[in-house]
Amino acid sequence: MASPILTLFLRGNTFTDPIDGKGFKSFLPYGYGNQRNNVLSPSTLSLERHRLLWLYLNNETNFFSEKLKVLHFAPEQCFLKRFRKLKNLEYTTTDLLSPIADVKADICDLPFEDNSYDVILCNHVLEHIPDDTKAMQELYRVMKPGGYGIFQIPQDLKRAETFEDDSITDREKRAKIFGQYDHVRIYGRDYFDKLRSIGFKVDEVDYTAKLPKEDIEKYCLAKGEIIPVVYK
Repeated sequence: MASPILTLFLRGNTFTDPIDGKGFKSFLPYGYGNQRNNVLSPSTLSLERHRLLWLYLNNETNFFSEKLKVLHFAPEQCFLKRFRKLKNLEYTTTDLLSPIADVKADICDLPFEDNSYDVILCNHVLEHIPDDTKAMQELYRVMKPGGYGIFQIPQDLKRAETFEDDSITDREKRAKIFGQYDHVRIYGRDYFDKLRSIGFKVDEVDYTAKLPKEDIEKYCLAKGEIIPVVYK
């Protein structure tokens, strides 16, 4: 969390974090290398993608209303405590390295039974995984038939094909090309087709297209960001 003094100083009514409903006169800058201004919520520390996902889950899905068995990979801090408190969810978190995850697991070799979860959240994870095909196959395996998932990734929609190059080892070069030094690829538009090849039905949801311009500005969203919603 940001310091209480900073949060109090920034309080206002120009922008709103939909996750906790708090208003601010500005958000904070954030980014690797070239920082983006006015994107990090002072209260929840959410970014554009987190606020967009919250709005989508709240407005368009059964996530907050029906009894669901949920698997959440590398849970984001802005969501973790809030999702844990939801009485309708049987909520499990998993990560290979995080000490706060319920289950320590490799996404390419999950310890869960087939057809286990109604909902899987796996956001900004696959770009870190060398064998993303195996990871996608495991996600498909543990999802229940009729279940759904949201698999957000950093994506260049101007790029038709995903790019990866293991020969680039310099951290600065990797950060410049892939967005972060620890990303192994930059996904293009073919990301959705790869998910389909695994067996998922995929909806490429531009949720900002359904929102009024005033809401996009108020919540500091990235216009045109695609939410990959998958179904089994």
